[in-house]
Formats: sequence, structure tokens, C-alpha cells
Amino acid sequence: MPKALVILSGGQDSTTCLYWAKERYDDVVALTFNYNQRHIREIESAKTIAKMAGVSHEIIDMGPIFAGLSPLTDLKLSIDSYKSQEDLPGGLEKTFVPGRNILFLCVAGNRAYVTGCDDMIIGVSEEDFGGYPDCRAEFIEKMEEALASGLDKRIKVQTPLVHLSKRKTVELAQSLKGCMEALAFTTTCYNGDMPPCGHCHSCLLRQKGFDEAGVADPLLAKGLQDAR
Repeated sequence: MPKALVILSGGQDSTTCLYWAKERYDDVVALTFNYNQRHIREIESAKTIAKMAGVSHEIIDMGPIFAGLSPLTDLKLSIDSYKSQEDLPGGLEKTFVPGRNILFLCVAGNRAYVTGCDDMIIGVSEEDFGGYPDCRAEFIEKMEEALASGLDKRIKVQTPLVHLSKRKTVELAQSLKGCMEALAFTTTCYNGDMPPCGHCHSCLLRQKGFDEAGVADPLLAKGLQDAR
């Protein structure tokens, strides 16, 4: 397949999608959004990972368009902390940013159209998704239809992780050349901490995946090595 655009946040899932795409497309480009997120460190992660993967990389500054309501975009609000994976409450997490994936896919549709991409790839998951409604397969299918109607061109929205647990996502990363090395430079922590806080929803889900897969997290291993 000729060309694909990957929405690359700089986190675990989007990095896995980037390396998944590299094995399936002749040409891959990456797109990252700066939306004044609390964990803005992920943008530097995305730059590093795109360079490691050898793909062209565009960063779009969206300013404060998502300000308010979510602690990811309102620094006056705090990120919930949990003692363990068993303490995660389920349901819709407070970190949900309303409209984020809607707008991301609209803007990515423009960039895919302009750069001649046939597909777009986004790392959403229905199983480990914090209750976010814009991470469901149904939402992606409807967005693909809307974009096809508005662009007068069908750009397929690929979601290689949508039905995978975090364990399966880790196992997929292991099968992709270079992906585990790149995961050492990712940012998943919602607080943007390095080393990761280990207690936010995102950190705990990441830990759960590596624990269940019986694999050491390259990010934590790198952190220990850097500290020596």
C-alpha cells in the first residue's frame, strides 16, 4: 500500500501504530498536535520517535482550543491518582478531552489529502480506553464516512489497536522491528513526569499491559539505566 499518515502523540499506542504502518506502507508520515496539554513532554517524545523511525513529521499548534474541563488541558485541575490497577474506577475518566479525536481526525484528514495519503492511522482502543467515547470503533467508522463525504475522497481510518488489550498491544510492539526500542522514549504519564508518576490512569494501564505480557517496560528500563 502506498502512503499513510499516522497521528503520533508520542505515547505507547501511537508509537506502536507508527511501526505497524512502517511494515505495511511504502511511505509513512507522522502528524503531532500541540494542544497545550499538561503532558506536553510527549511532543518531544514524538519528535525523537519520528526521527528514530525515519519518517517525515509535522507538528500542528492548536493553541488553547480544548481548554477547560479536563485536567489534561486545565492545569488548575489535578490528575486523579490510584494506588493500583485494581483501584481504577471504570467509566468515563475525568481526563476525557471533549472533541479531541473529532478535531484531530478532521485536521489529519486535511493533511492526508494534501500529502496524498490513502490511509490515516490512529491508536484508539476500545478495551483500555478510560471510557472515552471517541476511542470506539463505531465513532471511527462514522468519522470516516463524514470525512469521505466532506473531502469527496475516501481516506481509510485504520485502527490496528482498537480491539486489543494493553497486553496484546505490547505483544504487537514486540513483533515490530524497532518498536520496543522506540517505546523507551515514549511519554504515557498524564502528569508528563519523567520517570512516570506510576499512579495516574494512563501509567497504570501501561504497567498492566507490560505486566500481563511478562515484558519489561523499555521506558522504565531506560530510566533506571539513565539514573546510574
